[in-house]
Amino acid sequence: MEMARRARALRAEGHNVISLALGEPDFPTPPYAVEAAHQAALAGDTKYPPVDGKPALKAAIARKFERENGLTYAPDELIVCNGGKQVIFNAFMATIDPGDEVVVPAPYWVSYPLIARMFGGVAVHPECDEADGFSLRPERLAAVMTPKTKWLVLNFPNNPSGALCTEDDLRGIAAVLRDYPDVWILSDEIYEHLVFDNHSFRSFAAIAPDLRDRVLTMNGVAKAYAMTGWRVGYAGGPRELIAAMRVVQGNATSGICTVAQAAAAAALDGPADMIREMVATYARRRLMVVEALRAIPGFSCAMPSGAFYAYPGIAACLGKTTPDGRVLRTDTDFAMALLEQAYVATVPGSAFGLSPYLRLSCATADADLKEACGRIAAFVATLR
Repeated sequence: MEMARRARALRAEGHNVISLALGEPDFPTPPYAVEAAHQAALAGDTKYPPVDGKPALKAAIARKFERENGLTYAPDELIVCNGGKQVIFNAFMATIDPGDEVVVPAPYWVSYPLIARMFGGVAVHPECDEADGFSLRPERLAAVMTPKTKWLVLNFPNNPSGALCTEDDLRGIAAVLRDYPDVWILSDEIYEHLVFDNHSFRSFAAIAPDLRDRVLTMNGVAKAYAMTGWRVGYAGGPRELIAAMRVVQGNATSGICTVAQAAAAAALDGPADMIREMVATYARRRLMVVEALRAIPGFSCAMPSGAFYAYPGIAACLGKTTPDGRVLRTDTDFAMALLEQAYVATVPGSAFGLSPYLRLSCATADADLKEACGRIAAFVATLR
């Protein structure tokens, strides 16, 4: 968000900035979801909603979980939140005591450890290697688990790397967790539909059903349905955890916007044509971007299996100097110089706990992606 803010400021000064910083689909919200919101508003569905979600949306979520993930949840095992971020906030506030450890594999989406720290939690980060495609290996997890571990966060397909754990890896992770019966598991599956190259996705709770009573499976309509601004996330999990999350939410934001809930229900029950179009588009762009990045001297780039990001390594570029004399000691230095001199906004890997990398979003027009990759190559060519 900070890089996007700086990009907007440079645009205001008249510069032609290409921003690859925000993880936001460049597709429109499905028309049938917009129409459902319109009809809900016209019908007077504008009063306070239930804290944990309207029955119609919770029913649509239950159908989605059963249809797509093989998971069955009762209404009191579901909660609707103000985006996926509130799911995390509610869950951590309801469970974390000072000193509890939250295992968040790196690279990670920035909010997981920050929210944990808000409640006195200690974030622990096993690293996922580029050579492994940034997947979490069970032995890396086992090495950081302790009696103080309260949560494990799983986010595959991953933001920022696009990594996808294999079923064998997930079964190995489940085996590690069986030795720690008091640990909760947060499975963030927001990118579940955005997978490529004939890879398949399965929910962690479906792979390890014996752990279901401590798995919180979270999702939302933001990524797969291009509904980031509607702010509807949801989760299914053990009823005692969901009840505690409902108490937190009831004293923070109360229920979620009614017309947004109507739109989300329509999206979940609607046709999947747009999702297939998005997947095909992102898969094509991903190949184009990774090929262009790998051609840049000093860059490496694992091929992402999901989501819509590329996460190139820039280790060989560090220590070099820009034409104006700026020494690039970190990936943050590189990202800032790239923005200010080539007018391409990215996010440094340090924001995601693993350096030296950059995160580039492929959720933008082909022409802009090609232009951005060209500018990056030209910028690197000027370094000495």
